[in-house]
Amino acid sequence: MMKGEDSEEVEIDLADSSEPEESDNGEEPQTLWRAPPAVEEEENIHTSTLVEISDTKPLINVRDPRGINDCLKVTFEDVIAEPVSVRSGDRVWIWSHALFEVCRVWIYRIVTVLLAIPMSIISGVLFAILSCIHIWMIGPCIQCVFIGTRWLQSLWNIVLGVIVRPFLTSAGRCCGGFSVHLAKE
Repeated sequence: MMKGEDSEEVEIDLADSSEPEESDNGEEPQTLWRAPPAVEEEENIHTSTLVEISDTKPLINVRDPRGINDCLKVTFEDVIAEPVSVRSGDRVWIWSHALFEVCRVWIYRIVTVLLAIPMSIISGVLFAILSCIHIWMIGPCIQCVFIGTRWLQSLWNIVLGVIVRPFLTSAGRCCGGFSVHLAKE
């Protein structure tokens, strides 16, 4: 931003998405994550190769789009089940179900509040370090090994094509004539 220009205010809606809000046209309200680029910036966005804009937004409604945690879709009936021969009272069953669901949801929320942000930071740092090591150390080392052993790869392909392949092909044709039939006595 250049000095002397007036800064433009941008309104960001940080309302809780769990409370449905209705808009005039029947569409869901959109959260603004970044200000729209100015006219001068739009031209630079498409022409500059150094600037890359990420439009990544957190998924609010679909939080497991790839089904990674399908095994955690646990309900009361998956954990506690009474057979027909042994049954508790209806009120006990209803209260047990209600307390199970309430405890499951609220304990998860409390533990999430306590652990989610530190675990996100630790995971982000860990994946950043692993990515850096892979990109700047492991990848170049593997390429150096491939470049240095190109002659060995060619020699191995020749050995496989000249010696091993004909031997295994002839052994396969010799053994291909045999057939085994199993019969029950």
